[in-house]
Amino acid sequence: MTALHNGVLPRAGVLPARGMLDAARAAVVGRHTESEVLAAALASGRSILLEGPPGTGKTTLLRALADGAGVGFELVEGNAELSPTRLVGHHDPSRVLTEDYRPENFVPGPLVRALQSGALLYVEELNRVPEETLNVLLGVLSERRLHVPRLGVVDAAETFRLVAAMNPSDGVGTGRITPALYDRSCRVAFDHQSAEEELAIVRRVESEAPSEAFARRAVEAVRATRSHADLRLGSSVRGALDLVALASSLASLRDEAAPTESTGADAARAALTGRVALVEGSPRTVEEVVTAIWAATAPADDTSDSGSGSDGGSGDAPGKA
Repeated sequence: MTALHNGVLPRAGVLPARGMLDAARAAVVGRHTESEVLAAALASGRSILLEGPPGTGKTTLLRALADGAGVGFELVEGNAELSPTRLVGHHDPSRVLTEDYRPENFVPGPLVRALQSGALLYVEELNRVPEETLNVLLGVLSERRLHVPRLGVVDAAETFRLVAAMNPSDGVGTGRITPALYDRSCRVAFDHQSAEEELAIVRRVESEAPSEAFARRAVEAVRATRSHADLRLGSSVRGALDLVALASSLASLRDEAAPTESTGADAARAALTGRVALVEGSPRTVEEVVTAIWAATAPADDTSDSGSGSDGGSGDAPGKA
């Protein structure tokens, strides 16, 4: 942090691309192309905008890249309440009364902390951030320098990088991103991974899954929510993780050797109904749709249980999702 400058803007230093890539491959299932592009962009000092639905591994991948680069990781949740003060920081009001405005009583926010320490700053849900806060980020993207009233100028350390993410398909509570931000960033698109990669994620995280077949069925049900005619929003792989974990726990509570059809349906409703959204005008409830999806994924010879569950079950037969 300095008060005077010779007019030369701070420059980004080089980060270890190979180290970042190795860390990403050890921590993340799949995402080979995305890992390579992100490692190359960060290594060369570029800022990045990620676009894609939630639950596609963006945060996990970025944490791994930061670890591989040996830099810190500052996570900021973007929302309408993220004011410039919350992002940048503020002077402690109680100390200002007795000390006036001094560098010693400034409480840094995540942006200043990242600039000074050379961390990777990751801003989620960028299209939910107020315009005045976006303007602060634009200034940093342009100059790698932040002007803070009553504090001075904060220059970015050589390893500082800014990455932001947004879900362009989410139109609720979001705003339009200015072209100036795209002009100052590299864009990397994320989508849901393949069925086998999502199954590998479930295997890795939920190693105590009831069975391979149940884990595969959970992934199949989650993927079906993304293309169902009654749903405008489907679940991410997180839904499969919760479904598998909940079904295993429910089966244990109910003294079942393996989850029955109704236990699986109960777990599916709990894990998925909050993650999906109905299309406007759908004649069915979200519970009915999820129950039908779960029934449709049942093995063809599984007739031992009706799958109606305890609450919210529908009368749909398997295959009638």
